[in-house]
Amino acid sequence: MGPLRAASAQTVAGANLNKYAETALASSTTVIGHYSTSFGLAARLLDARVRIPVRTIYALVRIADEIVDGAAAEAGVGVEEQRQLLDELELETERAIVRGYSTNLVVHAFAVTARQYGIDSSLIAPFFASMRRDLDPAPFTADSVAEYIYGSAEVIGLMCLRCFVHWSPRTASELELLEDGARHLGAAFQKINFLRDLSCDREILGRNYFPGIDPLNLTDEQKNAILDDIDADLSIASAVLPLLSPGCRRAVAAAQGLFTRLSQRLRSTPANQLLRSRVRVPDGEKIMIALTSALGPGAWKR
Repeated sequence: MGPLRAASAQTVAGANLNKYAETALASSTTVIGHYSTSFGLAARLLDARVRIPVRTIYALVRIADEIVDGAAAEAGVGVEEQRQLLDELELETERAIVRGYSTNLVVHAFAVTARQYGIDSSLIAPFFASMRRDLDPAPFTADSVAEYIYGSAEVIGLMCLRCFVHWSPRTASELELLEDGARHLGAAFQKINFLRDLSCDREILGRNYFPGIDPLNLTDEQKNAILDDIDADLSIASAVLPLLSPGCRRAVAAAQGLFTRLSQRLRSTPANQLLRSRVRVPDGEKIMIALTSALGPGAWKR
């Protein structure tokens, strides 16, 4: 093969890989569109450079979630097979980051993001460990639920943060504050969802993420103590928002605003109703929160 033909072949090969990557990224957008109105709405407010990478993170997390949260079981996949699927997905993710390719479109998209933004096993391994913990019937302790929240939620915030600061570097001290804020925000999101999903977790999945509390006899005092802890997380996260670039700050503020509203609604909902209905924010209110985050307070009136 002559030099001109070799160069042409390399160009074609590059075009093929780029087209494959674009298809993989589109698959991640489809996943978030089908599974999350809140996260999807907030993601639209992100700067274009980080919007798609964040979607790829969400897509991989969602695929893993579905293995342990019902879809696999409904397909007749047993617990041991679910563990095997998680192991295989983690291994394929790690391999794709190294080789730069996966036959799984969602994994390939995530690997493109991970390779560009420095997301490695220090964040990926704890996430999959938490997913495997959902298949363990042993009751949670205070320590084990904290470890679970770190792997299932806090590391997701840290992954997204790596995308944010890639384009807007921060000093070591600023980065430390941002990482702490990302962890607290992820923890708040997870704890809120624990309360919202109290019925499903107990009745369908057989889980209780609140050690020492019986969901069937949850009191308003217990519920409000949990929400006090959540609001403290949200406050810590809110304090570091100004350190984010505007293109990321508005999206994070929107997500935080949505979950702050959920916290308020949970506080006004009697504890004994949480096992009967799932608290949510109406779509119209979500849009107003997102608009306020994007354009500033009172923007919808102007």
